[in-house]
Amino acid sequence: MIEQGAAVKLLILDAGHCLSLALARESNRRSDVELVIEPRLGLAPERLDEVAPDALIIPPLSHPISADPASVTAHAEAVEACMQACRERDVPLVWCVSDQLYEEGFEGVIDEHVVPQPRDDGLRRLVSTGERIRAELPRHLIVRVGPLFALEGSHAWLGELLDSLANGEEVRAASDVIFCPTSSDAVAMALIGMLQQQHCGADAWGSYHLAGTEPVSAYTFVSMVRTQLATRLEGRGESVELGSVKALSHHHDQPLRRVLNCRRVLEVFGVHQKPWRLEVGRMLDLWCLARDEEAGTEEESGKA
Repeated sequence: MIEQGAAVKLLILDAGHCLSLALARESNRRSDVELVIEPRLGLAPERLDEVAPDALIIPPLSHPISADPASVTAHAEAVEACMQACRERDVPLVWCVSDQLYEEGFEGVIDEHVVPQPRDDGLRRLVSTGERIRAELPRHLIVRVGPLFALEGSHAWLGELLDSLANGEEVRAASDVIFCPTSSDAVAMALIGMLQQQHCGADAWGSYHLAGTEPVSAYTFVSMVRTQLATRLEGRGESVELGSVKALSHHHDQPLRRVLNCRRVLEVFGVHQKPWRLEVGRMLDLWCLARDEEAGTEEESGKA
């Protein structure tokens, strides 16, 4: 346990992941967090000795349902190797996991105690990894998150979506898959807060759900992003022919719902979920500012 008020040292893997970048931004704004970022998902056990972190954080494998089996297996093996190293050195492990492990969804909200039971072999491999962590490493957090969105980094989703729309490309999205889009920035803030409380004596290890509010279909989310983008560009006097959004239907009988119940993270750590609409709006403003800066740079280069 660290002293009250002391800075928490966190080690996170996969430097290019959108969650790693979000944690870097958040830690740079604070004096109570020291963040060390490793470039890859793999980690030599000796590196834990060198850094001596208060916790090791592993970002999620996004869209494991559609990932190739080799990637899913490699991710699971890397997580288990990290778990083994953490157990030998008594370092807490934080593993973020996609809500897609709940492959077939539920009619109601999904509580933390509900262990995923997917049929897909790759998803079952990830569930097996989670079971090993629960059985072998008492000090762990398994944090299940909705589809992460951010402007930059791997698995960012929103940045790629905005670029596609601005380039006039058609975007396809399921109209019958319901989930809670999750801001990577919001997850970063929550993880830091949770780990600070843990190391100040909360001792509340286990599985938690951390997702945005307001369940929405992928199609509605993408359509809303397009509408907000069009409104902002029009307000700035830009005339851009945005790409269209096409609805896809995969579940003809009834929508598939993956809605995580995040009540426990509120009760234990006081973490409130951020509405995805507000987070999308904030990121759109940042995207427009970056667009302005890029246009200004190009104009200056033309003059030179």
